[in-house]
Amino acid sequence: MENQEIPARSARKSRKDGIARRLWRRIREPLARSEVVKTALVQLIVAYMRLVDATSPRLKNSVRPEAVFPNFHPVILTFWHGQHLMTPMMRSDDMDIVGMFSRSADAEMNARVAEKLGLHIVRGSGGRRARTEPAKGGARALLQLKNALKAGRSVAMIADIAHGKARESGEGIILLAKLSGRPILPVALAYSRNYVLEKTWDRTTIPLPFGRSVIMCGEPVWVSPDADEAELEGKRMELTRQLNDATERAYAALGKAK
Repeated sequence: MENQEIPARSARKSRKDGIARRLWRRIREPLARSEVVKTALVQLIVAYMRLVDATSPRLKNSVRPEAVFPNFHPVILTFWHGQHLMTPMMRSDDMDIVGMFSRSADAEMNARVAEKLGLHIVRGSGGRRARTEPAKGGARALLQLKNALKAGRSVAMIADIAHGKARESGEGIILLAKLSGRPILPVALAYSRNYVLEKTWDRTTIPLPFGRSVIMCGEPVWVSPDADEAELEGKRMELTRQLNDATERAYAALGKAK
């Protein structure tokens, strides 16, 4: 009987995910045209994130951003898609961070929420063609991030490419490290209570309140200013490994704490 219940629960969850996606497709265009609705949604999302953060204490072995990040300041902070939703909550009031967000309509709400939570925003694509398709804003955004780092401000950029291969770093962030001479710090922020949208390309994880949380960091990735294509590819693979390792350690720590 128990073996029969597991597929049934999985089927019900899949139907719920499907309903949520169809509902989002139906309402996202009207939402994109309504400034009032977008403002209200941003306020609601920010309130929810603050609730989750306030009711999800960090584990004792969690990294303390205010203690670690200044060691590499200014630094390029990076996360995976689908695991990044709560990352603005890591910022303390005295941390000046510039965040890069896609120019897509779907990313606009995330950008507004992050801005409301104190990040400075630039829009663009950090994908494989960021260097060759400036119309997408990739080259311009990377230049803005480079200038921010030069001015002594840390930046945040998601490592993998939207709707590409999840949990695999793109080239844009590696190029930024080469141009700026600053390290990339892989960061994983995980929550013990969450809801995973299984059929999304990045398995988007929505944290839920009244659980526990943890932050883990990988080793910083430095890229030589004269790195050739082979070295850039090697650093891309290194960042992928470091970020996956940090994510695995974060969820493992939460599992042990239960």
